[in-house]
Amino acid sequence: MLDFAFTSEQEELRARAREVAREGVATYGAFTDSWINGYSAEFSKTLAEHGWIGMTWPVEHGGGGRPNIERMIMGEEMISVGVPIAASWFADRQMGPGLIAYGSPDQQAEFLPGMLNGETTWCIGMSEPDAGSDLAVLETSAVRDGSHWVINGQKIWTSFAAIADYCCLICRTSSDGPPHRGVSEIIVPMDLDGIEVRRIKDMAGNEHFCEVFFTDVRVPIENLVGVEGDAFKQTMSQLEHERGGIDRLVSNKPLYDLAVAEADTENPVVRQEIARLEIGYRLGRILVYRESLKQAPAGFSAATKCFCTEHEQRVADFAARTLGMAAAADSDLARAIDYAPGYTIMGGTSNVMRNILGERLLGLPREPRP
Repeated sequence: MLDFAFTSEQEELRARAREVAREGVATYGAFTDSWINGYSAEFSKTLAEHGWIGMTWPVEHGGGGRPNIERMIMGEEMISVGVPIAASWFADRQMGPGLIAYGSPDQQAEFLPGMLNGETTWCIGMSEPDAGSDLAVLETSAVRDGSHWVINGQKIWTSFAAIADYCCLICRTSSDGPPHRGVSEIIVPMDLDGIEVRRIKDMAGNEHFCEVFFTDVRVPIENLVGVEGDAFKQTMSQLEHERGGIDRLVSNKPLYDLAVAEADTENPVVRQEIARLEIGYRLGRILVYRESLKQAPAGFSAATKCFCTEHEQRVADFAARTLGMAAAADSDLARAIDYAPGYTIMGGTSNVMRNILGERLLGLPREPRP
């Protein structure tokens, strides 16, 4: 028999996380898409005090050594009520595991404690104006000059670049061989000379997106993460952490809960739509849990992200129809609804996710480029 029940310890974790999240909302406010829109350095320290940053990292690196399903439980409670967790989310989700997997002992000793304490905020320098979904064609360069890398180029859609302490920069250190070769990963302190950050206001009015310009930025060679020229593989493994998490399912759960509270549940058509969305949450949660329990095949996070983010768009559509003019008159509600198209774009578009599934999991032939 299959047992879907949580252990008593996991239920206690959920109850405690829910309590802390509600206290956080009361103190710092609530945000739709709180893992990317809700920045609070103070609340990150609260998470750290509870051991909820790096809770799945190995104990020898300062982490909690806990199973990933517990991080999903904690994260769901936080994001579902909109408590601001963005100041530490990227570091906990990707940067820390990346350094543990590929970083040097000196890098781990220097950077992991700040992440675990909730004291440092990180951004990811990945996409470029001409290299969005296809990172293999990125052009931002890092050229060796004695004991430093000299970095030149531009990144775009770099969330939190304006307030981040460090950037995990994906750049080109060699142009020899196929495009995916010669890509390296370098830690760049964001206060160095030659870095210019410009905020980008999206259609919903959010300003966490940024474009970053690097002009002769000098970074010590010791900040290279992993193997020079082999970061494409490193980055793909980090994207597995990004695409299969609970944040891809419950980003706009606060909007959903508000819409359900206002919905005409005497109407059978409305009840049917709510039932479909509730089923979507349950299916999405199963997909996320499969990822966290390592029961899904490699690369399946593309399917998880595709289903969950399209579900979030359906939630926003339901909320817009249900709340009507009340949403239009409330700037926060309008922003939450307008943000919906971004779900299936950031972290890889749904079209790209379907290509990954077709080519890498199903083995379908790849159509040659003209």
